Amino acid sequence: MANILVVDDELGIRDLLSEILNDEGHTVELAENAAQAREARLRIRPDLVLLDIWMPDTDGVTLLKEWSTGGLLNMPVIMMSGHATIDTAVDAIRIGAQAFLEKPITLQKLLKTVEQGLAREQVRQAAAAYQASQSVPGAVAVAQPGANAGAEVALQVSQTFDLDLPLRDARDAFEKAYFEFHLSNEGGSMTRVADKTGLERTHLYRKLKQLGVDLTKGKRNGA
Repeated sequence: MANILVVDDELGIRDLLSEILNDEGHTVELAENAAQAREARLRIRPDLVLLDIWMPDTDGVTLLKEWSTGGLLNMPVIMMSGHATIDTAVDAIRIGAQAFLEKPITLQKLLKTVEQGLAREQVRQAAAAYQASQSVPGAVAVAQPGANAGAEVALQVSQTFDLDLPLRDARDAFEKAYFEFHLSNEGGSMTRVADKTGLERTHLYRKLKQLGVDLTKGKRNGA
């Protein structure tokens, strides 16, 4: 489970999100303004931040930009707002936000977005760790959990990617490793992988077939 920082000036929103995320087993830290968010960001090093856009002292987009330019945007940030324009949401994504949730936030949408954010961050951290250890110029790696994964997941590098490839080929290679990662992590369960990745099962099957993913691989690794 993750440490999640919720930043919102509305007490009701903070309490609601805290209750939902706590029920899911996450540890939740609350901040009602940018000043408290800055302090909490340094103190608890959150795994993910839910950040409201409209706040009285410093708005969420300005705080996001502050973290980005200061080298502190090393966790996924999901923006929230009930009044933001499309341009504001696009600006936040361009700066580095991972997703945008429109208020009122439904339970299903909240949990799915948080889960996807944490899953992408796990892949990103594993790739960055391997790239740093190997110091391979022009390549990035995606890691998979080992068969004996426990409280501390043993990561095994499965593939490196040449960033000189055409964009389509590089994207396909990454997507194949991404889905193989989740198949392995979920023991080959298509239902859980569909839920983790936010895809319908039929779409997921077509995507895996298109990418040439071995559907039995995750079951063997999870056995």
